[in-house]
Parts: sequence; C-alpha cells; structure tokens
Amino acid sequence: MLAILLLLLLICLHHSMVSAFSSLTPGFYSETCPSAESIVREVIHRNIRKDPRSAASVMRLQFHDCFVNGCDGSVLLDDTPTMLGEKNSLSNINSLRSYHVIDEVKEVLEMGCPGVVSCADIIVMAARDAVVLSGGPSWEVKLGRKDCLRASQEDANVIMPSPRQNAPNLIELFRTFNLSVTDLVALSGSHTIGYGRCFSVMHRLYNQSDTGQPDDHMDEKYRDMLDGVCPINGDENVTCGLDGTPFDFDNRYFKDLAQLKGFLNSDQDLFSGKVDDTKELVRKFAENEEDFFRAFAEGMVKMGDLQSGKPTGHRKNCRVINKNEAFIFKNYHHGRFILQT
Repeated sequence: MLAILLLLLLICLHHSMVSAFSSLTPGFYSETCPSAESIVREVIHRNIRKDPRSAASVMRLQFHDCFVNGCDGSVLLDDTPTMLGEKNSLSNINSLRSYHVIDEVKEVLEMGCPGVVSCADIIVMAARDAVVLSGGPSWEVKLGRKDCLRASQEDANVIMPSPRQNAPNLIELFRTFNLSVTDLVALSGSHTIGYGRCFSVMHRLYNQSDTGQPDDHMDEKYRDMLDGVCPINGDENVTCGLDGTPFDFDNRYFKDLAQLKGFLNSDQDLFSGKVDDTKELVRKFAENEEDFFRAFAEGMVKMGDLQSGKPTGHRKNCRVINKNEAFIFKNYHHGRFILQT
C-alpha cells in the first residue's frame, strides 16, 4: 500500500510539471553572455585537475536536481529557519559533493555577466562538461531555465531512489518522468565514474533482502575485496570505486555488471534481476561503447527538459534566495507552492 501511495504522489508531482521545452534552446546566452559555456567549462576543468572526484559529483547534481520538481537549481539551496532543503535529504546527505564548484562557476559568471545565467542552467552545463572532461560524450545543452525560490527535503526523500532499489521499481520511477528503460540503463551508466560509500553497500553485503544472507549475484573475488574495504562494523564512510575505472567515463560499468561486479544493488539488478530488457541493454552497452555514449547523451538531454510549473526567480547566489525577492514561499501543497506576501 505504501509503495502505491508513493507512486501516486510521484505521478501527481510529475503532472504538476509543465512543458517548457519551447523556452529552452541551445545558445540561449549567445547575446547576453556569449562566454557563458566556455567559462563553465574552464572552471569545471580547473576543479577536476585539483580533485578528479569532483567530475562525478558535479555530473550527479543534474540527476538529483531535475528529478525533484524539475531542473530548477533547488538542490543547491541551503537550509533556512523556515525551509529544509534537499542537501540533507536521505539520498543526498553525505553523498552529494562539490557544491563549491557551482559556487565558483556562479561567481565568475556574475563578474562577467551579472544577473544573466541561472544556477539551474549552470548545473546542466557543468554536468555535460564533467562528462566530456572525463572522456565521455558531448551533447548540445538547451538553456534558459529559471531558478526556484524554494527546495523541498520531503519531496527529495519521496522521489529519489535508494541504493537498494530493484530494476522494476526504477523502471516505474523513470516512467513517471517519461523516461524509457533505455534512458534508465544508459543514465545508470553515470556510475562509470565516481565512488560510493560503504554505507550504500553494507545491506547488500551482509543482510540482503533481510534474509541474513549475502547477495549471491556477486563475483567471489569482488566480494572478497568489498569485505576487506567495507567490513562489518567498519567505517561506513570509506569509499570504493563504482566500477574498475572510477575516473574514466567509459563502458567499464556495464562490463563489470555483466561480470557480477556491480557495487550497488540498484546497479547489479539491472543485469542480475528479473527484467530481460535491462539485462539486454547492459550487454549491449558493455559490447558497444558508442551505443552507450549516444544513449547517455540522449538521456541527459531528456532529463534536462524536466521543468516545473512552480513560480521561479533568478538567484545571484545559488545557495540562497535573493534578498530583494518580492515573495516568500511558505507552504507546499498538492504539488504547487503557495505564495504569501
């Protein structure tokens, strides 16, 4: 019953989104800030050189932003006395990183083009650049998004999937956003770069499905390695590569899944679970990196099209609402924000 209620809520949230595709266009800042995309690329490149892990962290911001009420920069907002933001939601706390990279991009853009480029657009540009700079595909980003005036930790907790999810549940989640099974598997390939915490795999290692038995869909040597990195009662903040080449955007992630070397349950179930479509796509992408790159780029564009119908503004600092905003958001009800002056 709870799963049904959550699915209904997701559907309601999805229907509260409006199509703003016509307002999003490549080259949106060609006249107002012609150097916007090159500025973003340079700042992302500089940060990846300092901390290679920031590439994966920056890329993931798009997924965590766009799935929660559309691509509106809500994931960047800090908590306030009257609002619990998304940074400390179950899926984001101790997981999402590199907010400071977006801050740096915004600061540079504000110096050159004050009040022009939205935080929501920065996330989408930065995600594309993080992929390219890690060896992955490029794609033309559509721009013109506005920034939201409020975030919702509650919505993030309901919408964002946990590492324990299985393929059927993930398929249903993506379907509520008009994203296909191919989109799901290709976008899951974002885990070809980055690290995961032991916290995310402990249940799978030592208590899968609450049976008290370990997951049998795991290569024996890989299991031995994880036991050493993530022992029972060990530090759950220790990290491990999500695939065998965590700094290279390639198709190694899919090759690892086919060899039962997936780190997260939600990843391995794409190959080892009961859904034949996801299993075949894993095989396809493992065999052909170009197919994966093409599908991933298409999925990122489609995800970037998710827009919200709630009122928006334009933030000068991605972490806070502008001091001169005319409205203060107080409540969230039935998928719409209620404005109070």
